[in-house]
Amino acid sequence: MLIAHLSDPHLCPPGALYQSVLDPAPRFARALAQASSFRPDLLILSGDLTEHGDAASYAHARDLLAALPCPVLAIPGNHDDREAFRAGLSGLPNLVPLPATGPLHAIAEGVVRVIGLDVTVPGDHRGQVTPDHAAWLDATLRSAPDTPTLLVMHQPPFVTGIGYVDAYRCFGDTLLAQVLSDHPQVIRLLAGHVHRFTLTSFAGRPALTAPATATSLALRLAPGAKPASFTEPPAMLLHLWRDGGLVSHLQAVGKFPGPHPFF
Repeated sequence: MLIAHLSDPHLCPPGALYQSVLDPAPRFARALAQASSFRPDLLILSGDLTEHGDAASYAHARDLLAALPCPVLAIPGNHDDREAFRAGLSGLPNLVPLPATGPLHAIAEGVVRVIGLDVTVPGDHRGQVTPDHAAWLDATLRSAPDTPTLLVMHQPPFVTGIGYVDAYRCFGDTLLAQVLSDHPQVIRLLAGHVHRFTLTSFAGRPALTAPATATSLALRLAPGAKPASFTEPPAMLLHLWRDGGLVSHLQAVGKFPGPHPFF
Protein backbone atom coordinates (compact mmCIF):
# COMPACT_ATOMS: atom_id res chain seq x y z
CA MET A 1 0.00 0.00 0.00
CA LEU A 2 1.31 3.42 -0.96
CA ILE A 3 0.10 6.64 0.67
CA ALA A 4 0.98 10.10 -0.67
CA HIS A 5 1.04 12.86 1.94
CA LEU A 6 0.78 16.54 1.03
CA SER A 7 0.23 19.47 3.35
CA ASP A 8 -0.32 23.19 3.63
CA PRO A 9 -1.18 24.27 0.08
CA HIS A 10 -2.75 27.51 1.41
CA LEU A 11 -4.89 27.98 -1.69
CA CYS A 12 -6.19 31.47 -2.31
CA PRO A 13 -9.06 32.77 -4.44
CA PRO A 14 -8.16 32.69 -8.14
CA GLY A 15 -5.84 35.56 -8.98
CA ALA A 16 -4.78 36.21 -5.36
CA LEU A 17 -1.27 35.62 -4.05
CA TYR A 18 -0.33 33.79 -0.87
CA GLN A 19 1.21 36.34 1.51
CA SER A 20 1.60 38.64 -1.54
CA VAL A 21 4.46 36.39 -2.71
CA LEU A 22 3.24 33.57 -4.96
CA ASP A 23 0.23 31.83 -6.45
CA PRO A 24 0.03 28.57 -4.48
CA ALA A 25 -2.35 26.80 -6.86
CA PRO A 26 0.16 25.82 -9.61
CA ARG A 27 2.56 24.47 -6.98
CA PHE A 28 -0.24 22.39 -5.45
CA ALA A 29 -1.36 21.18 -8.89
CA ARG A 30 2.20 20.07 -9.74
CA ALA A 31 2.45 18.26 -6.42
CA LEU A 32 -0.84 16.47 -7.05
CA ALA A 33 0.28 15.45 -10.53
CA GLN A 34 3.60 14.13 -9.26
CA ALA A 35 1.90 12.30 -6.39
CA SER A 36 -0.52 10.73 -8.88
CA SER A 37 2.39 9.47 -10.99
CA PHE A 38 3.29 7.10 -8.13
CA ARG A 39 -0.22 5.60 -8.28
CA PRO A 40 -0.95 5.92 -4.56
CA ASP A 41 -3.77 4.03 -2.90
CA LEU A 42 -4.62 7.08 -0.78
CA LEU A 43 -3.74 10.78 -0.67
CA ILE A 44 -3.50 12.53 2.72
CA LEU A 45 -3.94 16.30 3.03
CA SER A 46 -2.94 17.32 6.55
CA GLY A 47 -4.50 20.76 6.75
CA ASP A 48 -4.37 24.39 5.67
CA LEU A 49 -5.95 23.54 2.38
CA THR A 50 -6.78 27.24 2.05
CA GLU A 51 -5.30 30.47 3.35
CA HIS A 52 -8.53 32.32 4.15
CA GLY A 53 -11.16 29.59 4.53
CA ASP A 54 -13.28 31.08 1.74
CA ALA A 55 -15.72 29.33 -0.59
CA ALA A 56 -13.85 30.26 -3.79
CA SER A 57 -10.64 28.64 -2.55
CA TYR A 58 -12.44 25.44 -1.54
CA ALA A 59 -14.12 25.30 -4.94
CA HIS A 60 -10.69 25.58 -6.55
CA ALA A 61 -9.37 22.82 -4.28
CA ARG A 62 -12.32 20.60 -5.15
CA ASP A 63 -11.66 21.03 -8.87
CA LEU A 64 -7.98 20.11 -8.45
CA LEU A 65 -8.69 17.10 -6.24
CA ALA A 66 -11.53 15.71 -8.35
CA ALA A 67 -9.08 14.56 -11.03
CA LEU A 68 -7.16 12.30 -8.64
CA PRO A 69 -7.51 8.57 -9.28
CA CYS A 70 -7.38 7.67 -5.57
CA PRO A 71 -9.33 8.42 -2.38
CA VAL A 72 -8.48 11.61 -0.48
CA LEU A 73 -8.37 11.94 3.30
CA ALA A 74 -8.37 15.62 4.24
CA ILE A 75 -8.46 17.38 7.60
CA PRO A 76 -8.57 21.14 8.27
CA GLY A 77 -5.79 23.32 9.64
CA ASN A 78 -5.70 26.61 11.46
CA HIS A 79 -6.17 28.63 8.25
CA ASP A 80 -9.22 26.62 7.23
CA ASP A 81 -12.80 27.32 8.22
CA ARG A 82 -14.35 24.10 9.47
CA GLU A 83 -17.85 24.64 8.08
CA ALA A 84 -16.63 26.07 4.78
CA PHE A 85 -14.23 23.10 4.51
CA ARG A 86 -17.09 20.68 5.11
CA ALA A 87 -19.40 22.39 2.63
CA GLY A 88 -16.73 23.06 0.02
CA LEU A 89 -15.46 19.50 -0.22
CA SER A 90 -18.78 17.71 0.30
CA GLY A 91 -19.28 17.12 -3.42
CA LEU A 92 -15.86 15.60 -3.97
CA PRO A 93 -16.55 12.00 -5.10
CA ASN A 94 -13.23 10.54 -3.94
CA LEU A 95 -13.22 12.21 -0.50
CA VAL A 96 -13.08 9.97 2.56
CA PRO A 97 -16.43 10.84 4.24
CA LEU A 98 -16.52 13.65 6.79
CA PRO A 99 -19.00 13.83 9.69
CA ALA A 100 -22.01 16.09 9.18
CA THR A 101 -21.39 18.02 12.39
CA GLY A 102 -18.57 18.67 14.83
CA PRO A 103 -14.84 18.12 14.30
CA LEU A 104 -13.80 16.85 10.87
CA HIS A 105 -12.32 13.52 11.91
CA ALA A 106 -11.94 11.03 9.04
CA ILE A 107 -11.09 7.35 8.73
CA ALA A 108 -9.73 5.51 5.67
CA GLU A 109 -9.84 1.75 6.02
CA GLY A 110 -7.34 -0.53 4.31
CA VAL A 111 -4.36 -2.79 4.86
CA VAL A 112 -3.11 0.25 6.74
CA ARG A 113 -5.77 2.27 8.53
CA VAL A 114 -5.47 6.06 8.44
CA ILE A 115 -7.21 8.20 11.06
CA GLY A 116 -7.47 11.96 10.62
CA LEU A 117 -7.88 13.76 13.96
CA ASP A 118 -9.17 17.34 13.72
CA VAL A 119 -7.46 19.11 16.62
CA THR A 120 -7.61 22.69 15.29
CA VAL A 121 -9.09 25.27 17.67
CA PRO A 122 -11.45 27.57 15.71
CA GLY A 123 -10.16 31.13 15.70
CA ASP A 124 -6.73 30.11 16.98
CA HIS A 125 -3.54 28.83 15.36
CA ARG A 126 -2.83 26.15 17.95
CA GLY A 127 -4.24 22.66 18.20
CA GLN A 128 -5.69 21.05 21.31
CA VAL A 129 -6.41 17.44 22.22
CA THR A 130 -9.42 17.55 24.54
CA PRO A 131 -11.07 14.76 26.55
CA ASP A 132 -13.65 14.50 23.73
CA HIS A 133 -10.85 13.99 21.19
CA ALA A 134 -9.26 11.38 23.44
CA ALA A 135 -12.52 9.48 23.93
CA TRP A 136 -13.30 9.45 20.20
CA LEU A 137 -9.79 8.35 19.28
CA ASP A 138 -9.71 5.64 21.94
CA ALA A 139 -13.04 4.19 20.79
CA THR A 140 -11.99 4.37 17.13
CA LEU A 141 -8.72 2.59 17.81
CA ARG A 142 -10.45 -0.09 19.90
CA SER A 143 -12.62 -0.95 16.90
CA ALA A 144 -9.61 -2.25 14.92
CA PRO A 145 -6.86 -3.22 17.38
CA ASP A 146 -4.96 -5.43 14.96
CA THR A 147 -4.77 -3.10 11.94
CA PRO A 148 -1.59 -1.04 11.50
CA THR A 149 -2.70 2.57 11.85
CA LEU A 150 -1.39 6.02 10.94
CA LEU A 151 -2.65 8.99 12.95
CA VAL A 152 -2.84 12.28 11.03
CA MET A 153 -3.14 15.72 12.64
CA HIS A 154 -2.50 19.27 11.45
CA GLN A 155 -0.52 20.73 14.35
CA PRO A 156 2.16 18.36 15.66
CA PRO A 157 2.04 17.50 19.39
CA PHE A 158 5.79 17.97 19.81
CA VAL A 159 8.36 20.75 19.92
CA THR A 160 10.42 21.25 16.75
CA GLY A 161 12.92 23.82 18.10
CA ILE A 162 11.51 26.53 15.82
CA GLY A 163 10.08 28.74 18.53
CA TYR A 164 7.66 30.77 16.46
CA VAL A 165 5.82 27.66 15.27
CA ASP A 166 6.16 25.70 18.51
CA ALA A 167 3.99 28.34 20.18
CA TYR A 168 1.16 27.09 17.93
CA ARG A 169 1.73 23.35 18.19
CA CYS A 170 -0.93 20.91 19.38
CA PHE A 171 -1.35 21.00 23.14
CA GLY A 172 -2.85 18.24 25.24
CA ASP A 173 0.06 16.04 24.20
CA THR A 174 0.09 14.17 27.53
CA LEU A 175 -3.52 13.15 27.04
CA LEU A 176 -2.81 12.03 23.48
CA ALA A 177 0.21 10.01 24.61
CA GLN A 178 -1.94 8.29 27.23
CA VAL A 179 -4.41 7.18 24.57
CA LEU A 180 -1.66 5.93 22.27
CA SER A 181 -0.03 3.98 25.09
CA ASP A 182 -3.02 1.61 24.97
CA HIS A 183 -2.89 1.16 21.20
CA PRO A 184 0.37 -0.24 19.83
CA GLN A 185 -1.22 -0.60 16.38
CA VAL A 186 -0.58 3.13 15.83
CA ILE A 187 2.78 2.88 14.09
CA ARG A 188 3.30 6.49 12.99
CA LEU A 189 2.04 9.98 13.71
CA LEU A 190 1.84 12.39 10.77
CA ALA A 191 1.27 16.16 10.80
CA GLY A 192 1.68 19.33 8.77
CA HIS A 193 1.64 22.96 9.95
CA VAL A 194 5.44 23.35 10.25
CA HIS A 195 6.02 23.84 6.47
CA ARG A 196 9.11 21.66 6.85
CA PHE A 197 9.98 17.98 7.11
CA THR A 198 10.77 17.02 10.69
CA LEU A 199 11.27 13.63 12.31
CA THR A 200 11.15 12.74 15.99
CA SER A 201 9.39 10.24 18.24
CA PHE A 202 6.15 10.70 20.13
CA ALA A 203 4.73 8.20 22.61
CA GLY A 204 7.35 5.71 21.49
CA ARG A 205 6.68 5.79 17.76
CA PRO A 206 8.00 7.81 14.79
CA ALA A 207 6.38 11.23 14.30
CA LEU A 208 6.83 13.26 11.11
CA THR A 209 5.70 16.55 9.66
CA ALA A 210 5.21 16.89 5.92
CA PRO A 211 6.67 19.85 4.05
CA ALA A 212 4.32 22.41 2.52
CA THR A 213 3.46 22.83 -1.12
CA ALA A 214 3.33 26.58 -0.39
CA THR A 215 6.39 28.35 1.03
CA SER A 216 8.85 26.67 3.43
CA LEU A 217 9.38 27.92 6.96
CA ALA A 218 12.87 29.25 7.63
CA LEU A 219 14.90 26.90 9.79
CA ARG A 220 15.72 29.37 12.56
CA LEU A 221 16.59 27.52 15.76
CA ALA A 222 17.96 30.42 17.83
CA PRO A 223 15.76 31.48 20.75
CA GLY A 224 13.67 34.51 19.86
CA ALA A 225 14.33 34.21 16.12
CA LYS A 226 11.90 36.14 13.93
CA PRO A 227 9.50 34.24 11.66
CA ALA A 228 10.47 33.98 7.99
CA SER A 229 9.82 31.80 4.97
CA PHE A 230 11.52 30.84 1.71
CA THR A 231 10.16 29.99 -1.72
CA GLU A 232 11.75 26.56 -1.88
CA PRO A 233 10.56 23.76 -4.17
CA PRO A 234 7.45 22.09 -2.79
CA ALA A 235 7.76 18.54 -1.50
CA MET A 236 5.71 15.62 -0.25
CA LEU A 237 6.00 12.44 1.75
CA LEU A 238 5.32 8.95 0.43
CA HIS A 239 4.57 6.20 2.95
CA LEU A 240 5.06 2.66 1.63
CA TRP A 241 3.68 -0.35 3.49
CA ARG A 242 5.28 -3.59 2.38
CA ASP A 243 6.08 -6.92 4.04
CA GLY A 244 4.66 -5.81 7.36
CA GLY A 245 6.63 -2.56 7.67
CA LEU A 246 6.30 1.10 6.78
CA VAL A 247 8.97 3.27 5.19
CA SER A 248 8.53 7.01 4.54
CA HIS A 249 10.20 8.89 1.68
CA LEU A 250 10.70 12.64 1.24
CA GLN A 251 10.17 13.62 -2.42
CA ALA A 252 10.82 17.05 -3.94
CA VAL A 253 8.27 18.26 -6.48
CA GLY A 254 9.60 19.37 -9.84
CA LYS A 255 11.70 18.36 -12.81
CA PHE A 256 15.41 18.09 -12.13
CA PRO A 257 18.43 16.98 -14.24
CA GLY A 258 18.50 13.21 -14.67
CA PRO A 259 18.02 10.36 -14.42
CA HIS A 260 21.75 9.70 -14.57
CA PRO A 261 22.98 6.13 -15.20
CA PHE A 262 24.71 5.63 -11.87
CA PHE A 263 23.83 4.81 -8.29
